[in-house]
Amino acid sequence: MKRREFMQAAAAASLAAYAGTAARAQAWPDKPVRLIVAQPAGSGPDAIARMVGEQLSQRWKQAVVVDNKPGGQNAIGAQAAARSAPDGYNFYFATSAALVTNPYLFKSLPYDPQKDFTPVGMIGRVPFVLAVNTASPAKTLQEFIAEAKANPGKVTIANEGPKTFGGMMTRLFGSQAGLQVNSVPYVSIGAAVTQTVGGQTEAVMGDVPALIQMIKAGRLRPIAVTTARPVAGLETVPSLAEVVPGFDYAGFMAIVAPAGTPAAAIQRFNRDLDAVLSDKEMAAKLLAVGPMTEGAGAPEQMAAFLQAEHTRWGKLTKDIGILPE
Repeated sequence: MKRREFMQAAAAASLAAYAGTAARAQAWPDKPVRLIVAQPAGSGPDAIARMVGEQLSQRWKQAVVVDNKPGGQNAIGAQAAARSAPDGYNFYFATSAALVTNPYLFKSLPYDPQKDFTPVGMIGRVPFVLAVNTASPAKTLQEFIAEAKANPGKVTIANEGPKTFGGMMTRLFGSQAGLQVNSVPYVSIGAAVTQTVGGQTEAVMGDVPALIQMIKAGRLRPIAVTTARPVAGLETVPSLAEVVPGFDYAGFMAIVAPAGTPAAAIQRFNRDLDAVLSDKEMAAKLLAVGPMTEGAGAPEQMAAFLQAEHTRWGKLTKDIGILPE
């Protein structure tokens, strides 16, 4: 009899614990959620984080507080996110630099992107575009390549620097196309665009959102995109893959959480993020300022994607001779 009573009590305790866990999961979030952004206020990632945060806030009936921690090639924000309490109320709006490329560019980082974070969901991919000054004699990608081959080391391509996505795309394109181009670094993509429009450099390699307004205004001529698939708004612009088979690169934005964050919070965040991104109006707004989204995907899918990207970028940086510094 005592054994039966003990089993009944244990079952009741287990049921109560499960009910409590389910209730907590259902109640999440019951206070403001912090979203750390490693770029300054007013930047592209910041604007996108605030757009997504506003929609999530409406669903959760809780504030989503964007906490900007710029600097150090994303390292300051990433470190802050990695060291945040894994309580389900701290998340990181991350870029491809923070999660994938930084380990291959810097000998030491104050965080480990593969150990310190748990995937939550993708925001979207950010294609890059190669565009020339309208005074350039090159009207097409093929003409640009012909010019570069005829003038080794003289054709200039502006970008944000050798350790940025645009800088690496410039170097990779030149290497795989057999070109000697002069990669010209600037302190920001805005400065690189301005200098190219002004004729100080012949071309610029940058993310589509940073160049699209000058392209639409006829101040820059797009001649190639870095993705194999066409880019919305630039559908007639060819891919670099046409001259460099297999060339298919894009930056990306994603949400991750500090390692150890409760699974219930991650699952709820992922579910609601996917609902936000799947809204056609929201997807169009995001596309106008940055990423092409296909929904958040499952955390497991994102984990597999990140692992594949690490493998690819590890090989890529070796192939083009980029060493960690």
